[in-house]
Formats: sequence, C-alpha cells, structure tokens
Amino acid sequence: MTEIGKDISKAKDFLEKEQLVAIPTETVYGLAANALNPIAVAKIFEAKERPTFDPLIVHTYSLNEVSKFVTNIHPSLLKLAQTFWPGPLTLLLPKKDIIPNLVTSGLDRVGVRIPNHTLTLELLKQLNFPLAAPSANPFGYISPTTAEHVDKQLGTKIPYIVDGGSCEVGLESTIVGEENGEIIVYRLGGLSVDDIELVVGEVSVQLNQSSNPKAPGQLKSHYAPKKPVYIGDMIELQNTYINKKIGAIVFGNDVQLQPSIILKNLSVTKNYQEAAVNLFSFLRELDEADVDVIIANLLPEQGLGLAINDRLRRAAAL
Repeated sequence: MTEIGKDISKAKDFLEKEQLVAIPTETVYGLAANALNPIAVAKIFEAKERPTFDPLIVHTYSLNEVSKFVTNIHPSLLKLAQTFWPGPLTLLLPKKDIIPNLVTSGLDRVGVRIPNHTLTLELLKQLNFPLAAPSANPFGYISPTTAEHVDKQLGTKIPYIVDGGSCEVGLESTIVGEENGEIIVYRLGGLSVDDIELVVGEVSVQLNQSSNPKAPGQLKSHYAPKKPVYIGDMIELQNTYINKKIGAIVFGNDVQLQPSIILKNLSVTKNYQEAAVNLFSFLRELDEADVDVIIANLLPEQGLGLAINDRLRRAAAL
C-alpha cells in the first residue's frame, strides 16, 4: 500500500535505499530515484514501462550542484538558468561521466533543472545525490498534477508519494539547449518561447517527434489518455461522432456544443496559465468519464498556447 504524506525524512530514507518516490514540482509530479545509481534509475523505467531510448531529467537545488554533473554551460543557457531557476526550465547540457548513460539513453547531454517547489527543494538539499524524475505516470499516459493522480496510476509500484498539493504550472518544463551557437527549444512547456527570447534573443524550435528523441518528452504519441482524442473544428467533430458519447475540451465560450456532450473548459476567460493548469486534469477526467471519444480544438499559437497545443497533438498522436 502506497503511503501519501509530507514527510521529507521518510522520502529521503526510501530514496537512499534505491527506492522510488513520487515528488511534487510546479510543473507535474515526478517519479524520482537517485540519478547517480543505475539500479535505482532502472526502477523508474520498469515502473513506468518506459522505453530506455527516452531520456530522463535530473533535478537538483542549485547552480553550484549543476556544475557537479555537467562539463560546461553555454553563456546564453547560463543566463536562462539565472533568470528562470527555480522554475519550469530544463537545460540540455554536456554531461560528466558521473551521470549514468541510462539516464541520458546514451546521449552525451543531460537534461537538468531546479524545480520550484518548497517540499522538493528541501528534499533535494537533504540528499547527497540529484534525482532523476520523469512524470509519475505510466509511459505515454497523462501526466499527474496531484498526489491522487499518482496514486491511481502507480500506487502499487512505489512506497511513498510526497503530497505537495496541486501543481501550479500543470505543464512539463520547457527544454532548451545549444547547438553550434544556436539556442534551441526541444520541448515546449511551462516557460514560453517569448519569455526565453526576451533573455537570449531569437531561438530555434525543434520539436522532434521520432522514436529516437534528443530530449525527454519528444515522442510523437505522449501524454495520451486511453480514449481516442480528435482535434479539429468542434462542430465538425461533434457531427462526425454524433452516434458516440463525446467529451470535449474547449478554450473560451466561442463554440456552442450539444448539451449531451461532457464539456471541460480550459479557461472561460481564455487565460493561458489557467488552461495549462487544467489541461492534464481535464484529459484525465474525460478519460475516466462515460465517453467514447474526446474532441478538442487548438488554442491560438501564442505564449503557453504553443505548449498546450503540443500536448494536445501528442495526446491525439497527430
């Protein structure tokens, strides 16, 4: 039986014994293990049923700690770290040998970030190792934003869940790296491209959707419910699946749908931050509801709308 609580000492004890612990962050809940211990890291892949070609993100609590795991930080990436850490930013950096190849799926760069959550930062400060922590859900399924979500999905596989309340951001971190002097966004997330460009100037967005990703969270089918998800014009989709039980995810009140449809509005006022917080919870609620299909329309391609649309497309595997 999985225990849920706020006992940092208990979480520390499990992690030091090569066990898995679910941890809260401002983005989503992570499934954490000692990032320097391949045996512990292997348990993450086993619990999530995650393919080992999909790399993990390493979490720590300070820039000084990051320097222990990477060989260097490009000046522009350092500016981003100094501006947005702790926060929903992951930097892809050249790794030292201390980071096991299993963490990076054999790649020579490791994703590192400092999460912005009081409980998890306190836990990290008490450990003498960083934590590898992908989202605490079965591989490819909807990311968890509460301790209860984790318990429903992985409760039988882990001994302890640190309950830090609902995640404030609700989308995974934005992943940024550098190649040949160019700053590249590999995964859209809780930090917008606009905010990044205010610090380092124009960046390139490269959202790989192959089965051989450069960074975590790049696989084409990801963050997906078990119910099929269809994206497009809501009226057309409603008419296409008229003979099925429909759940719908909308943004604002621009579209009037049939009253029989179970409706989840990401934000009535079209607030992008509110929409990001609600996205995974609404996908999960519709997946558990009495519906056959889930329909959704994309948000305007701006700010956090870019990241939300990315998650919707991956949920629908478009």
